[in-house]
Amino acid sequence: MKTIQLEKLLHRKEQVVAIRFPYDVALGNEVRKITNISWSKSLKAWYAPYSIEVLKEIKTVFDSIAIIDASTLKMQVEKEKEAIRNKKELSQEALHQIERFMDWLRSRRYSENTVKTYSEALKTFLLYFDKKQITEITNEDVIEFNNNYILKKELSASFQNQVVNAIKLFFRTMQHTSMNADLIHRPKRAFVLPNVLSKAEIKLLLNSLSNVKHKAMLSLIYSCGLRRSELLNLKLTDIDSKRNLIIIRQSKGRKDRIAPLSLKILELLRLYFGAYKPTFWLFEGQDKNSRYDERSLASVMKQAVEKSKINKPVTLHWLRHSYATHLLENGTDLRYIQEILGHSRSTTTEIYTHVSNKSIQKIVSPFDNL
Repeated sequence: MKTIQLEKLLHRKEQVVAIRFPYDVALGNEVRKITNISWSKSLKAWYAPYSIEVLKEIKTVFDSIAIIDASTLKMQVEKEKEAIRNKKELSQEALHQIERFMDWLRSRRYSENTVKTYSEALKTFLLYFDKKQITEITNEDVIEFNNNYILKKELSASFQNQVVNAIKLFFRTMQHTSMNADLIHRPKRAFVLPNVLSKAEIKLLLNSLSNVKHKAMLSLIYSCGLRRSELLNLKLTDIDSKRNLIIIRQSKGRKDRIAPLSLKILELLRLYFGAYKPTFWLFEGQDKNSRYDERSLASVMKQAVEKSKINKPVTLHWLRHSYATHLLENGTDLRYIQEILGHSRSTTTEIYTHVSNKSIQKIVSPFDNL
């Protein structure tokens, strides 16, 4: 017996059940018996308005002549039910408190990224306890949230850390609460090595780009160890070509720093400037008054990875990690690397010693002496 597959889809703003099967004259004749059935070229399937009656009709028509595979449809329906069950709304009081918290963060000059991250994390936490008054939430509730929400859903330790940071800061600024923020412990951080590309892979990646603007952006990230936001926030005045320096202003932690500019990157930037003539932001978007879009930059990176045929899940931040590692392998002192990258603590920079192959490659395996 042949198999037909059922799937629930949104087609032309209507919920439909799609019916798929390999070309078969007999099945084609039978499917036409279903009420309001139609063929869709875009879906490459037969479809009818989704309803319990239509599902029963499909079962009646095909039950004796084909195997009905409804596994995908059942999974979709279950996900929809779960989404409805999980769809909760915060009380007006909770929304008000989150707004107050965001105002407090902004008044302390936290970055907008941090404000957004903390407010979303706090919203997730308060939604979990939507039946409780905020003043009634205790330290035991935080433990319950970690165990029954974060761990149960297998969410990352970094997300858990964000939530804990948000909770601690929020309840520290609250009054009349039974929460003791000082007793909330952050999760133990996992030791994860940074992802690094070889110099040959970096060269292959950058040379795959023919667009001078795209090449200049990725090259500048690698050549100066920049974060994505640092590149997009650069202004023309931040390039000091006379001293071969780039000024990174008010980056992570609200700090300014400088990084050396190579002569090769200066030449590339001059080519880019001659072709695009930016007026304020170093890398402008389609609108001359706006910065280049983050998603567009990620898309440039994705295209470069595909063109260079590097079979790794490379992201923009890999370029920064690679820069630091290659500096270390060239013999640059860790203290200078820390300064260039803008790390507050030397321990953050020291992680690159674990991925540098400078010393590791010199180690002779005892296996070679057997």
